[in-house]
Amino acid sequence: MKSQIAALFIAAVAVFPVIADTLTVKADAPKRYVVKKGDTLWDISSLYLRSPWKWPELWQNNPQIDNPNLIYPGDILALEVDENGNPVLRIDKGVRKLSPKTRIITAKGEAIPTLPLSVLEPYLIFSQALSKDDLDDVPIVLGSNKNFKMSIVGHLLYVKGDLLQGGTYGIYRKGEPYKDGSTTLAYETKLVGTGRATKSGDIEDGVPSTLRIDGVKQEVKAGDLVMPIAQGQDHKAAFRMSKPSIAIDGKIIASGNRHTEFGAMSVVILNLGSSQKLVEGSVLNILRQSPTVIENEDGPRYVEDASSLDKLIGDIGSLFGEENSEDSTVWHMPSEKVGELMLFKVYDNISYAMVTKTSHPIRVGDSVTN
Repeated sequence: MKSQIAALFIAAVAVFPVIADTLTVKADAPKRYVVKKGDTLWDISSLYLRSPWKWPELWQNNPQIDNPNLIYPGDILALEVDENGNPVLRIDKGVRKLSPKTRIITAKGEAIPTLPLSVLEPYLIFSQALSKDDLDDVPIVLGSNKNFKMSIVGHLLYVKGDLLQGGTYGIYRKGEPYKDGSTTLAYETKLVGTGRATKSGDIEDGVPSTLRIDGVKQEVKAGDLVMPIAQGQDHKAAFRMSKPSIAIDGKIIASGNRHTEFGAMSVVILNLGSSQKLVEGSVLNILRQSPTVIENEDGPRYVEDASSLDKLIGDIGSLFGEENSEDSTVWHMPSEKVGELMLFKVYDNISYAMVTKTSHPIRVGDSVTN
């Protein structure tokens, strides 16, 4: 009976107009879906919803299942309607009746991530965005027990810092700054190796700590940073998708591959973070500013095609708030949506995000908003 009601509901939403704020399921959404290894929550929510971030409204937690917010390979998802006629998605699993209680047998293994792990993992595990203040008091590598400029597995490092003997540490390299205009928000900081402290130091007495390298991604250099391996790396691959509840206005300031133009599944860096009430899972629109047009006696033309005098009029006018002259009118066109992205690693005033959808190539400098 429930499946018949679900079918009627799906047919109905395909015929009638969408009402604002109404959760609408796609007409071709599967009534049952078996979660597979390699699936992501974004992929599955896109099967059911045109606005995948509305997943929490569709997904109904089952209190009889361990970790009810997570979905595992092997879970069977069933599309139903609740007592109010609203679409819901629940886990339909084998039920074994054990009088007087019912127990649902949970799936084993790891929960599926929200976004593709192949894209997220390098940034979740190996990259951080640290401010100058974060980096000021971090222990640094002074040198090693070999007269080499580069150190590898097995070398002993001498560290300017009081490390905990037996502790496991990450060795990081400070990279390029992430800038918003002329302001440096943070520095790209990448993991280059790991090690274990064999001796504690005492910097006040001029005694460095000793760290044995047990793994490298790149050869270690003097000046590299040493931090506890878990510090800053407690970000999760599964999180709740949502649209921010307050107005957001920011921009893309860099990309993970340092290109200036990129497509879906690319990682980008935003000049926004927890200071703007953003969290992992926040979904934002990407906007592109349409080109400015200058209109004069020769007709309208794009700024880049205008004469030097008209460009100067437009530039000077912008500076002083007077953008038109007797002979020229400057038209600032609206911004248009060119894609969507989801945040997956959030700091105070900077975030890593993955581009989830595009209609045009995305560029550094594009705006992000809700």
